[in-house]
Amino acid sequence: MTEGHDGPRLDALTPPEMAERAEAVGVAKASLPTSTTFVLAVLAGAFIALGGMFSQAVAAGGPGSLPWGVWRLVVGTAFSLGLVLVVVGGAELFTGNVLLVMAWSSGRLRAGAVLRNWAVVLLGNAVGALGTAALAVAAGHHRLGAGAVGAAALAAAEAKCDLPFVRAFALGVLCNTLVCLAVWLNMSARTAADRVLVTIPPIAAFVTCGFEHSVANLYLVPVALLARDVGGLDAAAAPHLAWDRFLVGNLLPVTLGNVVGGAVLVGAVYAFVYLRRR
Repeated sequence: MTEGHDGPRLDALTPPEMAERAEAVGVAKASLPTSTTFVLAVLAGAFIALGGMFSQAVAAGGPGSLPWGVWRLVVGTAFSLGLVLVVVGGAELFTGNVLLVMAWSSGRLRAGAVLRNWAVVLLGNAVGALGTAALAVAAGHHRLGAGAVGAAALAAAEAKCDLPFVRAFALGVLCNTLVCLAVWLNMSARTAADRVLVTIPPIAAFVTCGFEHSVANLYLVPVALLARDVGGLDAAAAPHLAWDRFLVGNLLPVTLGNVVGGAVLVGAVYAFVYLRRR
């Protein structure tokens, strides 16, 4: 809520105002001290991992009596907790920060500043997600539901590591198009309730549709690997699950796809429409 000429304004920002806000936010993010950016990125990685943990508990046991699509929608809604924590609590998420291209396109940021931010944030996200995965295994999260959570984690990670490179890339493009649309919609928000309401549908949609998110995968696959190697889950249930297959066959193409989906299909498009006059 901000003050207008006649008192507090509760109406959402218009798209041109959203573009200017996105531009200013991008400049502010790139201007943060590296240590601050890194700590906020660790938080974001942990927040997304918590959403992944919540969604795995919801997914355990399969759809049961629910139709498959409805079950996936429930799982996706649970996962949206992660981005809600990021946008309301305040954190630096790589997949959302690809929108810094809007400030770059208008000349307010240099390319080096954008790339530096992405590198620091992605590293911090990895630390947060991997640390949360280790905590989840130490806490025995995979043993919940008589092992159903662990079985769901193994099945999901196995499917991710078995994706062809091009398909993983395309799923990454589609995923971060929706994630960055959620971040874009947040630029219109004036209250915490606004932020929650505009965040949930795009995130629930990408999970329901099976799209691929790089930071989420930094939790979802390692937690399955750790639960198998340290937590005692049956390795035969996921024969293709391996660190090299994850890093090269999944994380690399998904990350590239996330950049294209968010930076090009969302950031560049809205910058062209609303900021090119500069």
